[in-house]
Amino acid sequence: MRSLNLHLKVLITVLVALGLMVTAYQIFVLGIPVTEDDTADLWNIDAKVEFQANPREPVKLQMFVPPLNQDYVSLNESFISNNYGVSINRVDGNRKVTWSARRVSGGQTLYYRLVLTKRYSGEKLKAKGPIFRDSIPVEGAEKIAAEALMAPIRQHSADVETFISETIKRVNQLDDNVKLLLAGDASTPNKAKVIELLLSIAHVPMERVHTIRLVADQPQTPELWLRSFNGDSWLYFNPETGEQGLPVDRLMWWTGDEPLVSVEGGKKAQVSFSMNNSEMNAIRLAKLTDENTDAEFLEYSLYGLPLSTQQTFMIMVMIPIGVLVILVLRNLIGLQTLGTFTPVLIALAFRETQLGFGIALFTIITALGLSLRSYLEHLKLQMLPRLSVVLTFVVVLIAIISLFSHKLGLERGLSVALFPMVILTMTIERLSITWEERGGSHAMKVAVGTLFAATLAHLLMTVPELSYFVFTFPGVLLVLVGFMLAMGRYRGYRLTELFRFKAFLKD
Repeated sequence: MRSLNLHLKVLITVLVALGLMVTAYQIFVLGIPVTEDDTADLWNIDAKVEFQANPREPVKLQMFVPPLNQDYVSLNESFISNNYGVSINRVDGNRKVTWSARRVSGGQTLYYRLVLTKRYSGEKLKAKGPIFRDSIPVEGAEKIAAEALMAPIRQHSADVETFISETIKRVNQLDDNVKLLLAGDASTPNKAKVIELLLSIAHVPMERVHTIRLVADQPQTPELWLRSFNGDSWLYFNPETGEQGLPVDRLMWWTGDEPLVSVEGGKKAQVSFSMNNSEMNAIRLAKLTDENTDAEFLEYSLYGLPLSTQQTFMIMVMIPIGVLVILVLRNLIGLQTLGTFTPVLIALAFRETQLGFGIALFTIITALGLSLRSYLEHLKLQMLPRLSVVLTFVVVLIAIISLFSHKLGLERGLSVALFPMVILTMTIERLSITWEERGGSHAMKVAVGTLFAATLAHLLMTVPELSYFVFTFPGVLLVLVGFMLAMGRYRGYRLTELFRFKAFLKD
């Protein structure tokens, strides 16, 4: 007996722990929202390209567009132009769009529009990058200045990360050696060239990263960052401060030394950015994200099923909740019902008829069925023919109620046809047997208990927030199973029994 108790406790612990771990993984790792009302940010970015086309010359304009292979995923991407051909190519890890036209003249305006959101997958693409580079050749005074800067940088750094950060800080201190290397140009791009020179002497690779800040209703210009690969991941640095880590509101647009836009057959090309953000239901957004990526985010969840099947499962996963209600009512409170599953099936039928109308229909059909069952008892029929007659009577009664409700304009009454006829028939049969064996008052008590339990189960099974949570996180059903197993060993008094034996408790 002791080993059996230990076995049950271990089983309960394993089920509860497994259910909680699966649910926690979905919430904290995959980022699935806990409530259906949760929303996620959706960014709409417009890049407006303007330039002057040369007369009687073909035009070819190229512009970098985001790679979208890390933290963001594109939901929609469009290229808006008038009489231009559009093509997209990948060049050195970047994406570049090319607009081309045979004959245009005067001022030209092109648009690149992007709708994106944060990637909804816990899986990140494995980073790849160079871990070594050759030194940039430098001679004369520049070489002496660079070597003079390298000595304190090496002294105050311990690894690649601190080496890069210290190099950036030294360049921004603008001492005499730095000024010599900058040659009078202290702009951020020129500082990046000096930083790259110093890092190349130590064979540390460095890339320029051009980002856009995601801020609603504010004009933005590309912002330069530096990055280096440490063998496992990219390290991002601010070229002005040496601060490490790319802020979460930065979108990487392109990498390298080339300008954002270049044009052949035109001049004065410039790009202006505008953006705004909106919100979308998080689960719908996650499904859109999954459709636009290779990530298997929802493939093995119930959301991966066809829509019609999802609707069926959304009802099915709530049946254990109804069973749990009946279990608590019977084992802890002591409510008497017609079995365990009959109230749950009646509760499911209430989804179609709605609660008030369903209770009324259930009461009418059961009362009339009991009357017929009582009459058939006098004919001394066997059980199978008797059940057949009651079932046929229930069908006829449902048809009559549906017809009259339709004539009276009560279309909801038509849904009574979805009541499980066999369940109603067996309910009538079992109530009549209870009436014969234990009297009419007990049968009424059981009927009222069944109806009360079905009503309570229906109210709980139709809570939208609970239905969403159980459907989205089915691991909680394992926790329910653990609770049901624990209740299977309960041998204490039920709540109603405490009132029945109140006198004994006083003694």
